Amino acid sequence: MVELTLVHWIYVIVVIIVLAVMIMRRDTLIPCVIGIFLMGLASKKGIVGAAGGIFNSFVVAGVELLGIIFIISVIVSMSRLLEDIGANQLMIRPLTKLIKTPNQAFWFIGIVMLLVSWFFWPSPATALVGAVLLPVALKVGLPAIGAAVAINLFGHGLALSSDLVIQGAPTITASTAGVNVAELTSKGIPLFVVMAVVTITVAYILLKRDMKNGTLKLDNAMIKESDVNEKEVRPVAKIAAFMVPIAFGLNILAMFMFELRGGDATALIGGTAVLILVVLCFLEYKSKALEQITDYIKAGFVFGIEIFGPIIPIAAFFYMGDMGSFSQVMGAGALPAASQGILADLGTALASVAPMNRPTVAIMEMGIGGLTGLDGSGFSGLSLAGAVAKVFGTAVNGSIAVLAALGQIGSIWVGGGTIIPWSLIPAAAICNVSPMELARRNLVPVMIGLIVTTIVAMFLI
Repeated sequence: MVELTLVHWIYVIVVIIVLAVMIMRRDTLIPCVIGIFLMGLASKKGIVGAAGGIFNSFVVAGVELLGIIFIISVIVSMSRLLEDIGANQLMIRPLTKLIKTPNQAFWFIGIVMLLVSWFFWPSPATALVGAVLLPVALKVGLPAIGAAVAINLFGHGLALSSDLVIQGAPTITASTAGVNVAELTSKGIPLFVVMAVVTITVAYILLKRDMKNGTLKLDNAMIKESDVNEKEVRPVAKIAAFMVPIAFGLNILAMFMFELRGGDATALIGGTAVLILVVLCFLEYKSKALEQITDYIKAGFVFGIEIFGPIIPIAAFFYMGDMGSFSQVMGAGALPAASQGILADLGTALASVAPMNRPTVAIMEMGIGGLTGLDGSGFSGLSLAGAVAKVFGTAVNGSIAVLAALGQIGSIWVGGGTIIPWSLIPAAAICNVSPMELARRNLVPVMIGLIVTTIVAMFLI
């Protein structure tokens, strides 16, 4: 067993501090930066080298995350154009004829939200699905809070935690866990399914109970207001309404035919989104397309950097737990020759001194994932969830991928926008309900789902 050095202990102490700061609902960027600096000093890099190590660690983390930042940015750019020309309404509107009852409205909104979120990210999907389907749901008798629950749980819960298409969340988690994105996704599917089925079913049962006993009532004023809430649909929107579903449908077909996974699949989707953006800009803006497309790309990248800007410094610290990233920043000789990386060394040491078992590590992984989500940003804790999964998985000789998926579920379902009031404002705002009320309604179903999913994970690790 490799002897733990000062670098190892600094890493452990900073992880504990990060958890404490998250519990206090404060940002963790400063502790992570200080941790990188202290590890630089402990690696005998000197003040100059340690200061430079901070920036270099940001570069390493940025390179790791660059593909995900780009794909989200171009998807949002395309979504903004579709919204401006009214194509989003045309794509969804035919489906509204299928909604006749409150039950159908809840499940239909949820499933549409899930599919749209997988391809366009939950934030823009919330505005799209809410604006088009909320009026229909209200007319057939589903209360606004019911629509908000469906949008929230299917989008910011299931879609964001699984992220099967864009693969932003699993890329971050897998990179610090030291596993392949495809492995994390495939082994995490049973957990994603259990979490979704349990949580959404419980939420639906509670919603139906409250509708039956009269606790939830329809707001007639909202129904009247929704009747006039129609956005202008441009002529080119009809072309876009056919082009976009066909293009992404062909993308899915190509993924199966050519066995595209991970970065290759992401690249195909991103490139398709950019091509759609170019074509539609020329069709809509003609001679002004050259300038207009710049505005859409700029808006998309502003969104992408806004989301990932705080995540890069946090991820930079946790990437230091991997031997490859650490060596790039601090140099190969900063750790003992026999070291396999800080996280692997800690896992081996933990297994030799503590009675670790699969139920224990499953509970601890879910607990840490949930704690990291308390700041209301599900993504900020993914790096820690992946890093801890590597430690625990090594300690019990279990599946690191399953543990990482479990931590990802905890982090995103808690912080990604289902039970933290300030993180579910988009869904609450589009449905005109109180964020606090939506958070309270989601709390019991989500907690039950997390408990059941943790129990299932104990048998899969």
